[in-house]
Amino acid sequence: MAQNPIGDSGDAPGRDRFTPAQLTAFADALLARAGMPADKARAVATVLVDGDLMGHTTHGLQLLAPYLAEIEKGGMALDGDPAVLSSRPASQLWDGRRLPGPWLVLRALDEASRLAASEGTGTVVIRRSHHIACLASYHRRAAEQGLLLLLACSDPNGASVAPFGGLDPVFTPNPVSAGFPAGGAPVSVDISTSTTTNGLTNRLHQEGGKLPAPWLIDGHGRPSDDPAVLFAEPKGTILPLGGLDSGHKGYGLSLLVEALTGGLAGHGRADPREGWGATVFLQVIDPAAFAGRDAFERQLGEVARQCRTSRPADARRPVRLPGERGYQLAASQAQDGVQLHAGILPALQPWARKYGVAMPGWLQGKMGSTPKQ
Repeated sequence: MAQNPIGDSGDAPGRDRFTPAQLTAFADALLARAGMPADKARAVATVLVDGDLMGHTTHGLQLLAPYLAEIEKGGMALDGDPAVLSSRPASQLWDGRRLPGPWLVLRALDEASRLAASEGTGTVVIRRSHHIACLASYHRRAAEQGLLLLLACSDPNGASVAPFGGLDPVFTPNPVSAGFPAGGAPVSVDISTSTTTNGLTNRLHQEGGKLPAPWLIDGHGRPSDDPAVLFAEPKGTILPLGGLDSGHKGYGLSLLVEALTGGLAGHGRADPREGWGATVFLQVIDPAAFAGRDAFERQLGEVARQCRTSRPADARRPVRLPGERGYQLAASQAQDGVQLHAGILPALQPWARKYGVAMPGWLQGKMGSTPKQ
């Protein structure tokens, strides 16, 4: 899969790097020119850039052009707040009203953390959110506060993953995820309950690439590593996590996510489709309400130590914690500049021209000025 960035001059890979501030300002400016209020634009821009910082390039700025298209056609709402449909001491249900997903999730994280401070745990479920971007961005924020975050989402408006043993898709990749402190860098667990994601298969299909293994089945049930089978007739599907051998496990997890999201929200696959979006389950647990934050980090720190010191099966690949590579990459790219996937800037150039926003400048200054504000 191509990972080299692209620039107008065609310079060699590695030279097209951008500061996080440049990219955030660029995304913020595009969203603002598209009509998004300042607080929402800044939240969305920050979460998208977080994705690229940590190497989640299908859930970073690659999403910005589709988000702008959603705004233009009215698929993403811009003004107002979510409606609180139910509120108890440790839980709330929101109608997200199709407002920007990253902004909604950051609001929900703040509210769930507030509830957890008094009740030990706080849960916010959001129906009718728009897409919520990179989950690791939210994990980090919770873990840095000493909190445990459980986060899951589904999109009842789409279906690309078949139940185990089936040919017809029912689910989206339905990630189940968590972030928590472990005495050093936070742990960030992000597991799609399918073998791969829509973002990766769409990108590889556009590039003519293949998956590393037969993570798909075609419309006749034959295993395939070619994303083209998802677009041919009869359409294939993504397999549940575990694939053809143990996909019953991923299938079960997909159903769990549906229960936590659509079930608790009372809005999902039983309702008419409204367009690209998400139903979100977000739960914050405060270790201070149990054995204490220090005890939590002492225990998890020891587990982390034992994992890291486990003899590696391949001496060239020591054992890492989930999310560790992403945090290391984020620290490196924050210092040396963010390297974008090749297709991101070309997809955003038409939007930059449309809204009169300058493309971000390389660190070497080869692409001109920073975005207009």
